[in-house]
Amino acid sequence: MSRSKDDPSLTGFLSTVNVGDVLTGTITAVERSDALVLLDDFPDAPIGVIGSLDFSWRSSGAMAEILGPGDRVHAEVVAVDFAQRRVRLSRSATENPRLWAFLKELRPGQRLSGTVAAIERFGVFVALDEGPDHPVFPGVGFITMPELTWRWFQDPSEVISVGQYITCELLAFDTSNGEARLSLRATQPDPFRQFADHTRVGQVVDGTVTQLVPFGAFVRLADGIEGLLHSTDDNTTPGAPSRTAVEVGDHVSVTIAAIDLQRRRVAVSRPCPHVRP
Repeated sequence: MSRSKDDPSLTGFLSTVNVGDVLTGTITAVERSDALVLLDDFPDAPIGVIGSLDFSWRSSGAMAEILGPGDRVHAEVVAVDFAQRRVRLSRSATENPRLWAFLKELRPGQRLSGTVAAIERFGVFVALDEGPDHPVFPGVGFITMPELTWRWFQDPSEVISVGQYITCELLAFDTSNGEARLSLRATQPDPFRQFADHTRVGQVVDGTVTQLVPFGAFVRLADGIEGLLHSTDDNTTPGAPSRTAVEVGDHVSVTIAAIDLQRRRVAVSRPCPHVRP
């Protein structure tokens, strides 16, 4: 039986449900991305919803291969959606209660320590000192590649190694994978901000050409800081050879043209030649 948005009994029930409650019910339908649940506490309509990312940390298979209409489930409330008249549930929470409880207590900005357990092409797993093991992954902590360091690198082995003991900052609780998303670079000084704090637009600095691109060249200005010398920013007298005709490895003097903190970019140009009186 369907329920309208103005149904007072449904509104009353939703007002009694809190995030963190554990509810039981029966699966009525399994769709591609959701399983609908007829809750024991509200048997008039299947208002419980388990999303595919909240189904299980143990299986990456389709929900329909494991759950079907008539199956009994118990799951934790992760959201009460008054607009859609739904109770959003996580089966993963009750499947791994110790791990869920541990991750729920963590707060963004908190420092966590552990040992690098595995390095994959998509990120780094960390076995944390505290908390239970993960049911699938080699560590509960996970660092994406951009969060390893502020500096550019080609291979994570340049930054980190299996067995290394590290301390990271918590970014978030990834409820879909049961992970503590971590940042190693957040515990390190930001070289770009340090550069911006000590460098002004118009300042002439020395650097080394590191890469040639169709639109100019990149110049290393400091450790981890590169500026783009655009091919149109050469301050060359018409008819004279281009001042940006450089090669990788050349040592050049450039003028800081712009520093974009938000986009973490530096633009440089070649200094204008001094005009002698």
